[in-house]
Amino acid sequence: MARRLIDLSVTLDDRIAADPPGLGPTIHYSDHDAGARDFERIFGMPVSRQLGGKGAAVERVEMTTHNGTHMDAPWHYHPTMNGGERALTIDEIPLDWCMGRGVRLDFRHLAHGHVVTAAEVRAELSRIGHDLRPGDIVLVNTAAGARYGQPDYVASGCGMGREATLWLAAQGMRLCGTDAWSWDAPLARQMERVRETGDDSLFWEGHKAGADCVYCHMEKLANLDLLPATGFEVMAFPVKVAGGSAGWCRPVALIDA
Repeated sequence: MARRLIDLSVTLDDRIAADPPGLGPTIHYSDHDAGARDFERIFGMPVSRQLGGKGAAVERVEMTTHNGTHMDAPWHYHPTMNGGERALTIDEIPLDWCMGRGVRLDFRHLAHGHVVTAAEVRAELSRIGHDLRPGDIVLVNTAAGARYGQPDYVASGCGMGREATLWLAAQGMRLCGTDAWSWDAPLARQMERVRETGDDSLFWEGHKAGADCVYCHMEKLANLDLLPATGFEVMAFPVKVAGGSAGWCRPVALIDA
């Protein structure tokens, strides 16, 4: 049976607003002329004897493992997971966590900064008629997806709270994702809530839930609005960074045509 592929990743680009100031990537482009000179310098092949006097185009990238579409490992959230076990790094994530039945939760109507509860997750699953089972890959479609590359992207969208994250993990979810900058609600809004309530545990609460369960999530997903609520599969394999807190990935949704 033919399948349609939907790319769920963003393009890594240092010319757009996709991270807080100072945390974005920098891409240095080396063209074919520079590549020809490098071949001459490194390997002794004169520029004049290379095809058209052109060598290899190359890019040098300065970035963190959290730039672009990426998968966070439990090590990112806390040194331990599941109540005391050493947290897994990205190169230790089992490959079978990275492919499975997909489900899209449509939370685009929720306000920027809203913290999603377990009850809201259950209500959305009921609305779309989906019974969550272990191995499902839960993708959260927020209002941030439509703001990617805009100055307000980092402050856009709702986020998943501690309660919702723990509930999903308890159902056997090992991989999830969001089109927002963070699995959590925008951090500036979280700090406002901390100041309003005096409750420090509200900061980064969705991520920190990983200290008490086992799960990974992807951030900066794209094209979630093109997906049906159910009836598709997801494949998303992270780059293995030794001891890393995250790895870049290019997730893809597969839908029966």
